[in-house]
Amino acid sequence: MPKPKYLIFLGCVIPYRLSSYEISARKVLDKLGVELVEMPTFNCCGYPMDAINHDLMITLAARNLCVAEQQNLNILTLCNGCFCSLNETNKMLKEDKKLREEVNAYLKEIGMEFKGTIEVKHLVHVLAEDVGFEKIKDAVKKPLTNISVAQHSGCHLVRPAKYVGHGDDPENPTLLKNLIRLTGAECLDYMDETECCGNPIIGVNEEVPFQMAKEKLDHVRAVKAQALITACPFCHMMFDMNQPRIERAFNEKFGIPVLHYPQLLGLAMGFSPEELGLNELRVKPSELLNQIQKGES
Repeated sequence: MPKPKYLIFLGCVIPYRLSSYEISARKVLDKLGVELVEMPTFNCCGYPMDAINHDLMITLAARNLCVAEQQNLNILTLCNGCFCSLNETNKMLKEDKKLREEVNAYLKEIGMEFKGTIEVKHLVHVLAEDVGFEKIKDAVKKPLTNISVAQHSGCHLVRPAKYVGHGDDPENPTLLKNLIRLTGAECLDYMDETECCGNPIIGVNEEVPFQMAKEKLDHVRAVKAQALITACPFCHMMFDMNQPRIERAFNEKFGIPVLHYPQLLGLAMGFSPEELGLNELRVKPSELLNQIQKGES
């Protein structure tokens, strides 16, 4: 069986602010036999423009899809927002002839044409569907059986269900939970798991997203989770990079480390914390790593 091969779409945020996500994802995907091809001349996925100019968002996304079509490779993205823009645009253009003609009129000016020949998947979908649970389980060399964590799938990984697919329930997503459990870690349920992290509006209002994130961290702490696991860079920034600011704003102390899923999986596969970029986390996972080390001894 040929190994999965994808164009990796990194987007704007990950290369500049969250290299630990890219580093850890590349490590585990390579070990699991997924070949990543660098995507030439990609542009912004369009997501940040959607609320301002929907047509521009679609055109930006469509150009990226055309680049992938020229390479004859499907796209793998690490970001929920990028996945939403690229996947939704891909499906809309395939299904809506009038929209496709309008967008192709713009693309023609730069010598491109959307044909609808490729698919877009998030890292989580590639792991679950292309690699498979059994292969991931077999790759786990140091099961994390002595830690308990919580997860935050994020909004765009499961919604809107009309476009996402992949069999997950938008009101009760389980895909990321099941991937976490493959590492040996216990994945705890908590109140309001599907609530948004708040990051999409932080540029215009900090008070509301900080309150939303604070409530989420309250609920994660209430079930005594030792870490929060994310699969989205924006959600990760909200809970990790902004956690000290949220603590100051509400005179609270959470100290909950927030790991990218491939960092958790990588630890279970035997990679060192340094190899997975855990030193880049704002909330240092020292106690979590000590707990994992105790379980290995």
